[in-house]
Amino acid sequence: MGSDQTTAARVAARTVAPATAAPATWCPSGEALAPESVVLGVRSGSDGQVVYLADPVPASEVLGTLPQGIEPTRVLRFASHCVSACANRRGDDCSLVERVLTLPSATADTRAVPRCHLRTRCQWWQQSGVAACHRCPAVTTATFREDELATLVADPSTTPEQLAAWIADSA
Repeated sequence: MGSDQTTAARVAARTVAPATAAPATWCPSGEALAPESVVLGVRSGSDGQVVYLADPVPASEVLGTLPQGIEPTRVLRFASHCVSACANRRGDDCSLVERVLTLPSATADTRAVPRCHLRTRCQWWQQSGVAACHRCPAVTTATFREDELATLVADPSTTPEQLAAWIADSA
């Protein structure tokens, strides 16, 4: 290799993007305070279902506008990077979406999926497809002690088999 080629190779090696690029997927049940967090949707109506925003809004722009004493996850759904350190992470998969899909659906899953600005980057969509989209509007990131089923779903140590058994025992 000539000296010009060697120099060019060294410069190219220094300018290559680092291997720590932004995560490839986003969590639709993300952390409100993560620096990249966006508001995915707003809880609305008597059933508490999420109504998705047409465009993402940075969470940092919204959090300060909520009335004091209102837990942000009670009224908003957030999306943030899907990270390897997450308690719900198992290898490349999210165990939370597996638990969510164990729950019986309140409606037939033949309806159209809601519009969602996150879908192309969503971990749940990439892992479970349209089934996750049908269940996503009912997911809450705020769990309450009096809701035993929601508490079980939110617990990373709960398996889909344990959820299915709990549901069968409660019927």
